[in-house]
Amino acid sequence: MTEIDFYDVLQGQVAAFLLVLTRMSGIFFISPFFGSMNVPIQLRAGAAVAMTILIFPVIVSEQVVTAPETILMFTGTIAQELFVGWLIGFVAFVALSAINMSGKIMDMQVGFSVANVMDPTSGQQAPLIGSFLYNLSVIYFLVVNGHHMIIAAVVESFRRVPLDSVVWNPALANYVGDITAAVFLTGMKIAMPVTFAILITNVGMGILARTMPQMNIFVVGIPMHLMIGIFMLAMLLPFYVLFLDVMFNEMYSNISTAIRLISE
Repeated sequence: MTEIDFYDVLQGQVAAFLLVLTRMSGIFFISPFFGSMNVPIQLRAGAAVAMTILIFPVIVSEQVVTAPETILMFTGTIAQELFVGWLIGFVAFVALSAINMSGKIMDMQVGFSVANVMDPTSGQQAPLIGSFLYNLSVIYFLVVNGHHMIIAAVVESFRRVPLDSVVWNPALANYVGDITAAVFLTGMKIAMPVTFAILITNVGMGILARTMPQMNIFVVGIPMHLMIGIFMLAMLLPFYVLFLDVMFNEMYSNISTAIRLISE
C-alpha cells in the first residue's frame, strides 16, 4: 500500500492556491472599477480571496500544480502570475484611458482646461468633460457586465496559460506598445466632432472680426465656445453609448490576443 505524504500534498495545494490568488489579484491593481482607488483595499483583497476560493477547485481538477523547489523559483513564479493578471487589467485600463484623452482635448477647445476636478478613481486631477465621460463609461461598463467579462478573462487564462507556464513572447511588447499608442488615435476620434465644431466657430468669429472690427470678439468668443461645446456634447451622448459598445468589444478582443501571446 502506497504511503501518502500529506505534507507534500498540503504544500502543493497551498502553493497552487497562492499562485491562483496572485493572478486573480493582478486585475485589482489597474483594471477599470476593480482597480479604482475609491474602492477600499480591504474590499479588493476580500474579493480576490473570494474569487480564488470559488475557482480554485476547478483549476486544480483540470491541471496538476507542483510547487517550485526553492523560494527563489517560487518568487519568480509569483511574479509571472502577477504579470498575467496585471496584463489583463492593463489592456482593459488602456481602452478607457482614451476617454480621458478625448476629454482633455475637448476641454482645451471648449475652454474648461483652466479648471480640473479630483478624480476619486485615480486620485489625480482630471478634466471636467473627461471626468464626466469616464464616469459615464464606467457606469455603462458595469451595466453591460464588463466587470464579469474581466473576471471571465482571468478564469479563461488559467485554461490557456496554466500556472507556471507563461511564455515570454517578444511580440507582446510590440502589441502593448501598439494598443497604448492607439489611445491617442481613439481619443482624437472621440473629440473630433467637438473639435471640428469649435474650429468652424473660430472661422466664423474670425470673419466677423474682420467685417465688424468694433465688436470685441474675445468677449463674445469665450461664452460662444462654451455654448457650442456643451451643445455638441449633448448631441453626441447617444452616439457615445454606441461607441462604448464598439470599444468594449475591441477591449475583450485585445485581452484575448494578449493572453494568446503569452501562451504561445
